[in-house]
Amino acid sequence: MSGESLEKLLHEIRACEVCAAELPLGPRPVVRAASGARVLIVGQAPGTKVHNTGIPWNDPSGDRLRHWLDIDRHTFYDETRIAIAPMGFCYPGRDPRGGDLPPRPECAPLWHARLLAVLPRVELTLLVGSYAQAYYLGRQRKRTMSETVRAFAEYLPACIPLPHPSWRNTAWLKRNPWFEAELLPVLRKRVHDLL
Repeated sequence: MSGESLEKLLHEIRACEVCAAELPLGPRPVVRAASGARVLIVGQAPGTKVHNTGIPWNDPSGDRLRHWLDIDRHTFYDETRIAIAPMGFCYPGRDPRGGDLPPRPECAPLWHARLLAVLPRVELTLLVGSYAQAYYLGRQRKRTMSETVRAFAEYLPACIPLPHPSWRNTAWLKRNPWFEAELLPVLRKRVHDLL
């Protein structure tokens, strides 16, 4: 058990400026946690709407994620139940094709281990997208994100890998009906049991 205070650590994370020079909108770390949280959601990085509001998953992707979990906004944003720590806490900018850049590489190695050490009650980590899966599963992940998500049962009970709930992935969801038929019922039961 860490001797570090969660409150002090969250203050330190929210004041972080390690990669400020690389962030087009400047630093605005977005993280939510309380020591009683039993579920941790590790996503990618905030988009512009989340950067502007400071509220994680406060966009259509968040609506889809809450639908997948079968929980309402109030439950989703209850820090005593659900902690939210993306791979990159700040908006990383846009790539030339119009999508968001990857999470900054400095962020997770700098903060995640310390944050997990002060979240002793977390029993389920949702690894949303390939960046979270690569970081947390390492060699245990499969060749592709689709294969990793398809093998979700191998990572239970501690983790469930998920695709990003972006509307850009609607075609992926249509091509993979097993996601809704097989994974979502397991995800919902596990989350509801913990909450």
